[in-house]
Amino acid sequence: MLRAGIRAVTVEGFDVVGLRRVVEGPVLLPGDDGYATEVSSYNLNNKIEPAVVVGVTNADDVQAVVRFAAEHDRPVAVRATGHQVVNNAHDAVLINTSRMQRVWIDPDTRTARVEPGVRWGAAIAAAAKYGLAPISGSSPTVGVIGYTLGGGQSPVLGRSHGYAADHVSRIEVVTADGELRRVTADEDPDLFWALRGGKGNFGVVTAIEFGLFPISEFYGGGVFFAGERMADVLSAWSTWAPTLPEQATTSFAALRLPRLPELPQPLQGAFVLHVRFAHLGSAADGDRLLAPIRAVAPPVLDMIAIRPYTETPLIHLDPADPLPYVDRTSTMREFSAEAVDAMVEFAGPGTNNPLLMVEIRALGGALDREPLVANAVPSRGFPFVLFGLGMGGPDQAGALQGWLERMVDTFEPWVVDSRRALNFLSKDEATTSEGVRLVYGAERYDRLAGIKKRFDPHNMFRMNHNIRPMSS
Repeated sequence: MLRAGIRAVTVEGFDVVGLRRVVEGPVLLPGDDGYATEVSSYNLNNKIEPAVVVGVTNADDVQAVVRFAAEHDRPVAVRATGHQVVNNAHDAVLINTSRMQRVWIDPDTRTARVEPGVRWGAAIAAAAKYGLAPISGSSPTVGVIGYTLGGGQSPVLGRSHGYAADHVSRIEVVTADGELRRVTADEDPDLFWALRGGKGNFGVVTAIEFGLFPISEFYGGGVFFAGERMADVLSAWSTWAPTLPEQATTSFAALRLPRLPELPQPLQGAFVLHVRFAHLGSAADGDRLLAPIRAVAPPVLDMIAIRPYTETPLIHLDPADPLPYVDRTSTMREFSAEAVDAMVEFAGPGTNNPLLMVEIRALGGALDREPLVANAVPSRGFPFVLFGLGMGGPDQAGALQGWLERMVDTFEPWVVDSRRALNFLSKDEATTSEGVRLVYGAERYDRLAGIKKRFDPHNMFRMNHNIRPMSS
């Protein structure tokens, strides 16, 4: 007899009744109640439409789903928070890990263990109870594991401590054969290298362990200047940012903000230049470091203060709710006076630029150094990351993408090389095998492809920044 609620159905050639018997979470088909919520994405322009979605609750569920997909020769896609969707997952089996929410903190060893549904806001809050902090991103709603598998660049700790992937000590992953592997530097060192920087190419991660740091507060936030003063502020920023110590991090964004009530009143509907800053030190030292920027022009809003680490989202003020957008990214080897002029000409006052945001993040420091246990992160040696985002639905996407293409072309003279920061890649940038090869570089890509052949020879995990198995 079938369990209550089970439908005896066959979808595109395979029967999901058996799968519903062996997993604890929901198994949903297109048209089922709850399907749309289960497959929803943070970017409303990137719709996920799998043949079946399973809301897994534990590692056993994940193993069952992977084995089911293998039996039916289906690709597997993974969704945790939906912040980075690369492929629409047509014909795929989608694993939704958002129900796996447990976080463990060991204050004695300064380590955290998290499941794949955990977002940074929850992990930060759990660590903060012990005066500890992880290498987390700018948004509290981004998933810990997806961020870390792509490297993980922090607006507070990156320049002083490196990438989040550099501090991972253990990964539990279900590979394409349905086996749950506990991977460390000593056990499966090649897979350990590949997982940390290889995104979701090698399996479904069910838990990850990483180091924490005895940091409970920082000095930082953002200073907003009127967009009309963009040239003056960026001229100062371009010579100031390279002088900062590794304990300080900065970026800026040219913002054309909508008139939203959740924004501070001075920012509603405004064109502003947002200078972000974080410093691991005293307010006095932070004030001294930031003084050259504050002296350029009177701010529209100054949000710099000593803050608990739990307030790191106030640096970038990323939107929490899903929205429709398109984006592109590149790198820059310098932000010279000529690059400043190009930025003002492209995104400054009077340009009629419709993009919501054009930003540059200054990197360097520990982000350039290889960790003690090397990994596959390809983005070391970038002085700056360039990123643009346009907000609008499908009817506006073409025009916005045209402006993003212009952005990439405008700053092409300063591009470092073909490598990119993985977590910044747009859907279009990450879906061609040649594009992914360029992002990693030939040597690193070939090593990853060899490891892929060993653990996923049939490319089950291809609904991502796909690395194809090396051919014989």
